[in-house]
Amino acid sequence: MTSRRQFLGQASSLAALGTLGTSGILATTSAWAADKWPSRPIRLVVPYPAGGSSDIIARLISKQPGEALGQPIVVDNRPGANGNIGAAMVAQAGTDNHTLLLCDVGALAISPSVYTKLTFDPNKDLKGVAMLAYSPHLLVVHPSVQVNNLKELVALSHKQTLNFAVTAIGSAPHLAGVAVQQATGAAWQYVPYKGGSQAISDTVGGTAQVLMTGMLATWPQVQAGKLKLLAVSKRSRMALVSQTPTIAESGVPNFESGTWQGVMAPTAMPDALVARINAELVRIIRTPEIRAQLAGQGAEVVTMSPAETSKWFGTEEKRWAQVVKAAGVKLDA
Repeated sequence: MTSRRQFLGQASSLAALGTLGTSGILATTSAWAADKWPSRPIRLVVPYPAGGSSDIIARLISKQPGEALGQPIVVDNRPGANGNIGAAMVAQAGTDNHTLLLCDVGALAISPSVYTKLTFDPNKDLKGVAMLAYSPHLLVVHPSVQVNNLKELVALSHKQTLNFAVTAIGSAPHLAGVAVQQATGAAWQYVPYKGGSQAISDTVGGTAQVLMTGMLATWPQVQAGKLKLLAVSKRSRMALVSQTPTIAESGVPNFESGTWQGVMAPTAMPDALVARINAELVRIIRTPEIRAQLAGQGAEVVTMSPAETSKWFGTEEKRWAQVVKAAGVKLDA
């Protein structure tokens, strides 16, 4: 808490800096704003239903914000339009400075290529705060599907109808499925849902036969024997499932996909605040308890600075734009 004397001292310093140009004033003002922040609970918007990978990460980090913030982190699930409704809320938060977005930033990077009428521009209205974790997609089937690998699944897809559950049309799992389909000649039918938890639930129930989504949310169902694991989308095999081949080994060379959980903020948020939030989130996600819990569910702690997160976002946007163009996927927001 800044005392009256400290505040007056800062004000005097600002006056003295007047001759040094606006850049010095803005830097000092941002530092003062960061010192006063947060003044109320921080809203962490998750643009998907509860139970998916992003929601799991959000609830883990919201449990221990620590004394460094001094205010609780409140998770706010705002699902719809493949995450774009919640993302738009954060993008349009302006100078609120207490609203953040936690999502699959890879999926968010896909949206500009898929949706023709977005109410926001992720590149202009949002900026990176922190990357937190990565988990590969698992290619799984309902136990009743009589296949044991991707090659057999592709062959079966030409003999009977296979419903492929996706979190939403144009989502990262959907386009990962499209990329595999294009490379192998598979012939499954995509069935869209409003989030990962619903897609998983229907595949467990047998309404859908094939699923490809984040390991963090899917792995417990594989462990319980409710889903059969065929392949992992990581470029190299994972120690947790070392006997399971990668999709790259299964006939799609160099293939890699997954969910990248990260935090974004409105572009109006001062850089000083963004840096402070990054430091606290990275501290939390790296704690031994959370790191071990995520590792046990197939997720890796992968952290990035705000600048690195924004750069990664731009690279992914270009990468998936090529897949979207090849697949011809275009939707109204």
